[in-house]
Amino acid sequence: MNSFVSIENLLSATFNQLGVRFDHAHNMLWTFMASTPRPCFTEELLKNLSQLGSLIAINEGQIPVDGKFRELDYLVIASKMPGVFNLGGDLSTFRECILAGDRYTLTHYAKLCIDVIDMHLNHFHNGITTISLVQGQALGGGLEFALTSDIIVAERSAKMGFPEILFNLFPGMGALSLLSRRIGLRKAEEMCLSGNMYSAEQLLDMGVVDILAEDGEGENAVYRWVQQNKKQRNGYQAIQRAKSVIQPVTRKELTAVTDIWVEAALKLTDRDLKLMDRLVRAQNKRSIEQPVSVDAIAA
Repeated sequence: MNSFVSIENLLSATFNQLGVRFDHAHNMLWTFMASTPRPCFTEELLKNLSQLGSLIAINEGQIPVDGKFRELDYLVIASKMPGVFNLGGDLSTFRECILAGDRYTLTHYAKLCIDVIDMHLNHFHNGITTISLVQGQALGGGLEFALTSDIIVAERSAKMGFPEILFNLFPGMGALSLLSRRIGLRKAEEMCLSGNMYSAEQLLDMGVVDILAEDGEGENAVYRWVQQNKKQRNGYQAIQRAKSVIQPVTRKELTAVTDIWVEAALKLTDRDLKLMDRLVRAQNKRSIEQPVSVDAIAA
């Protein structure tokens, strides 16, 4: 066991794009993404998520809070920004790297994403149940991150999708791997190639979302699921471990796909980058409380 490092101290010192709240009654850590200047996966947010994951793993599934170690049974991924879960990859950075032919930075960014995804998929190496609470928009990498969880709870007004194909790219940080385990490879490919936005209800019917909640009832839906399943927690955890044996998403697989993504990104044309610019502007607008319109990109 590592020496004690308070979660509160980490929050004030290093978690500048991630909020946390520990629920003692349910041994549940709520995490709230709060990236700036855009509600996407900035490098700083990825580092915050990685630091938190490492802290949990090093301390053998316990979290240092209120002066002592607390057992952690559940980790919830949510967002601080109203109307947005996460808008995905940092497209502004991608565009700069592509124009400069900067393979190193693109690969470094992809590795940071894989570090976080791998920790969540492996339940921090301590059997912790993970839950994504999607309130608002989850695009590209935002939806990929939600898919790393055991359970996805989505409020009715949530919208999700992979817009990357609209600027001639694909979601390369795990979308096909994660989606195919839920709905099959053919349907996962169709979803990634469509560029469409899907409602929470549509994704529930498709088998992507597990629980549909009314707007404003997402947190209550998370607690209801925990309450309903607490007596079967041991069996549920065993099933999750078995699933990872039967259909593993390995780091080798994730790395190989991101290598393909980097190669594809560096081949984007000026026309493709102009289309990417539209989504960059949409991300920037959303940072000042305007909705992202994927339809405008395809026009």
